Amino acid sequence: MVRVRPVESSKDLMRFIKFPWKVYKDWPAWVPPIISEEKKRFNPEKNPFYEHAKVQLFIAERDGEVVGRISAHIDYNYNEFHDEKTGLWGFFETINDFEVAKALFDAVIEFHEKEGMEQVLGPASFSTNDVTGMLMNAYDLPPVVMMPYNPPYYVDLVEKYGFRKAKDLLAYLIKIDDEFLKFADRLQKRLKPLAERALERGYTIRNIVIKNWKEEVEKIIVIYNEAWEKNWGFVPWTRKEFFHIAEDLKQIAIPELAKMVERDGEPVAFGLIIPDVNVVIKKLNGRIVGPGLFAALPYLLNIKKISRTRLITLGIRKGYRKSGVDSLLYYEMMKSALDLGYIKECEVSWLLEDNYLVIRAAEFMRGKHYKTYRLFVKPIGLE
Repeated sequence: MVRVRPVESSKDLMRFIKFPWKVYKDWPAWVPPIISEEKKRFNPEKNPFYEHAKVQLFIAERDGEVVGRISAHIDYNYNEFHDEKTGLWGFFETINDFEVAKALFDAVIEFHEKEGMEQVLGPASFSTNDVTGMLMNAYDLPPVVMMPYNPPYYVDLVEKYGFRKAKDLLAYLIKIDDEFLKFADRLQKRLKPLAERALERGYTIRNIVIKNWKEEVEKIIVIYNEAWEKNWGFVPWTRKEFFHIAEDLKQIAIPELAKMVERDGEPVAFGLIIPDVNVVIKKLNGRIVGPGLFAALPYLLNIKKISRTRLITLGIRKGYRKSGVDSLLYYEMMKSALDLGYIKECEVSWLLEDNYLVIRAAEFMRGKHYKTYRLFVKPIGLE
């Protein structure tokens, strides 16, 4: 018999955090999380998400052994922004057993029903600003940094319970091979005059200045919350949340791959490519000594030797689009990435399946759609 109960103690939390090692012992592509970072993620005093959310973690047990886990949580900022009553679930892990999965989802539904929610959406761990979606293919490939991974049977369990597709999120892979370099050379020749024209109009572009990190992040928040405002599932970052994640990214950011476009002192556009530090995290198997994962990474490796990267964000504020800013940003980011000389792959992720403009841009850049992630939804109270 399966028993699902809330996580109520530090001992429960450690069982919750360590359970994935049981699930993925035979899945070599999995990248174990860092245990100390997971403890901070689930600490309301250290994770600013809790300031606008209600969170309950659950573990499923059979004969005293943990066989599954899940979170039920409400992001009040999300619901206010979208004028919805949507409950969320995430951090879903289970053995391949529908009885376990059903018990976990029953607990999620019961939690959200009591809170007056009308539907449940997931997986989102914790929000659409965090690790989002369920992997639908390419299970032999490891996830890049800040992207999810799961076994294929999760999809079957979720669909059997009655969840349906809400939205697919796509990942494109650009390989920096000889053919791409030839293409890039031709493209740069086309983009250069357009970029120069933008400069003549008063736009400037520069690398992010790490030593001025606080001031830089204040500008990036403005760009991000405005550029993505109309996207499906978007929820504005709070200032505390943005600084929380930015402090981690600061440790692995490469200034040449973090570009800011400005005009008359106003932030206009921003692009960021980060190294796929999962290459190193995988080897740590959840353990690290020191002040924290991202603070320790620079001492564990030369960041600039990681040949796989992720284009994590590229956005332009409303009112500045179709002004040449896009050409300026594309040109300078491509030039800097190629000039570094060691980058061999770049994942562009994630892209909404119906954001055709961005998808066409990824395909134009010789990107190949190679991974799909899905968000699932289920109304509450309907069979």
